[in-house]
Amino acid sequence: MSSPLFLGLDSSTQSLKATAVDAELNVVFELALNFEKDLPQFNTTAGVHHGEDGLTVTSPTLLWVAAMDLLLGRMKEAGFEFGRVKAISGSGQQHGSVYWKKGASGILRNLAPAESLESQLADAFAIADSPIWMDSSTSAQCKALEEKLGGPQAVADLTGSRAYERFTGNQIAKVAVEKKEGYENTERISLVSSFVACLFTGAYAGIDYSDGAGMNLMDIRSKTWAPVAVEATAPGLADKLGEVVPSHADVGGIHNYHVERYGFDPSCRVIACSGDNPCSLAGLGLRRAGEIAISLGTSDTVFAALSEPKPSASEGHIFANPIDPDGYMALVCYKNGSMTREDIRNRAADGSWEKFDAAMASTPKGNEGRIGFYRKEPEITPPILSTGENRFDAHDAAVDSFPPEAEIRAVVEGQFLSMRLHGGNIGIEAQQILATGGASANKAILQVIADVFGVEVYTAARPNSASLGAAYRALHGWRCVDEGKFVSFAEIMESAPSFILAASPDMEAHEVYNSMLKRYAALEVKVMAAAK
Repeated sequence: MSSPLFLGLDSSTQSLKATAVDAELNVVFELALNFEKDLPQFNTTAGVHHGEDGLTVTSPTLLWVAAMDLLLGRMKEAGFEFGRVKAISGSGQQHGSVYWKKGASGILRNLAPAESLESQLADAFAIADSPIWMDSSTSAQCKALEEKLGGPQAVADLTGSRAYERFTGNQIAKVAVEKKEGYENTERISLVSSFVACLFTGAYAGIDYSDGAGMNLMDIRSKTWAPVAVEATAPGLADKLGEVVPSHADVGGIHNYHVERYGFDPSCRVIACSGDNPCSLAGLGLRRAGEIAISLGTSDTVFAALSEPKPSASEGHIFANPIDPDGYMALVCYKNGSMTREDIRNRAADGSWEKFDAAMASTPKGNEGRIGFYRKEPEITPPILSTGENRFDAHDAAVDSFPPEAEIRAVVEGQFLSMRLHGGNIGIEAQQILATGGASANKAILQVIADVFGVEVYTAARPNSASLGAAYRALHGWRCVDEGKFVSFAEIMESAPSFILAASPDMEAHEVYNSMLKRYAALEVKVMAAAK
């Protein structure tokens, strides 16, 4: 019972999760809470607040603090042995920003074990509501950045992505103008991931390479802040960013607050926290070309490890690889993921996943040529800021509606045709797929993935790859510290559980989707033009 544990925490859009593993990578503890259900006093819907303009989306920063209080308290009640934890790391929803008020570093340093984090940090933020990845309100800032740096391709070549509305640098640029007083009173800006680390070290923690790549501020090759991008974003920003650190870096020891309040070992280390997609890559152990992952959550993402970055001015992202200091990861992100599928389920299947699956089973693969585009939220890939739905029959004629069962198949098939199209555009070619996220438990959805890509689909034994990846990264960082050198992540993963074959492709169906792909691409161009 005295063997060491490694703790991973995932602060996502809708929830906070904890996963602990032992030195052999066995999961020994899991716990999660839901922001909307467990912290109703913050009045969020699915963890967020939507602005009246339909584009602005934020979360109360203090919600994330209160969630940490609640989660750690429940872990203590459940008998979790904090004293066995040798290292902690974390995962955070990407692109969200936290604005620490001048003097907040002193508050963090002097945290009192007898009081909650929420009560002590209630007045620690210069901006009360954190912009998050769902925000689409910074088009003007994106345009300005691209103009200053020489165009979309120049921004992509430097930072790994063209200017995106949700990327943190563009959110900061908006805050600096529209909330000037709050920005000027900001001492440090954290990402959600580095914010988690701050809560455990009681000091400002550096932003890691991989999550820092999602800001339009970091030079993707040198892995340092790019002065031209920083200076183009907001005045005095360089002083507010702190340092960017390797993803395996030790960013500090556990604060005495957690030692006294929860019983952590004083020698426990905090390893740099990273974004949820980088942590999912770690949790799934993607290392070889052709291994790709599809994460099916609030947002849907497809990502893969790369040896060389090939940034695109039109789509996708290149991030630093969180488990390979010399590598990169390619990623395509969709804002319309689980919530959009759930919306169609509610309207076409009476809110029942059983009816949803029955509808999938009752309709032919390829949906008799029907293709649909569904945007409950403004979309990232392709960039369409208007919401709405577009449906086309087998002859590419626009129609107002599909039968309910066809509607269900269309929202599923369309998403994975899009992933194959846009992933291929930035060099993601699948030889096998690892599926994760909540919807990866749905066999009907996994079969469509297998058929569209024409490869086998595997799932992990446990669905929470971000918090699991954070736990793996805690162990990895601890090993690097213990041995005084970088240790191969592959060496750490030797005892990781194997993946489970979940779906094999129907190659006849794959041919149907091959013929649909060109049609899908042409119709997408048509939808984009109509949305402008």
